[in-house]
Amino acid sequence: METSNAKGHAESMVTLTEANFDQLTSGGRPTLVDFWAVWCGPCRIMDPVLEKLAAKYSDRVLFGKVNVDEEMNISSRYQVFSIPTFMIFKNGQPMDAVIGAVGEASLERLLKSAIDGGSSSPP
Repeated sequence: METSNAKGHAESMVTLTEANFDQLTSGGRPTLVDFWAVWCGPCRIMDPVLEKLAAKYSDRVLFGKVNVDEEMNISSRYQVFSIPTFMIFKNGQPMDAVIGAVGEASLERLLKSAIDGGSSSPP
């Protein structure tokens, strides 16, 4: 089981750990990383939003979850102090982030920016 609330979205939402984080965030497509914890109410509120966006964008964006209680090294490496934090990675580097239960529109803007901005090569 990939996540504790796996309801058929395991194939579009991957669990990120120290063992696979760098490899998966360095792939050819942008990665939206959800830094969350089991006890976090706002994180749970955002789960259905993430599932909806994953269903819509999983052909262009990889969706991953980092449990901050289990993967403290990853969250401290990227200075995640509040959850939920949603961070977009491209070629292994963080591009942008939003903090909190921001809703679908804010996350979708983040995704579209990564998809549109990520398709052209830097000057």
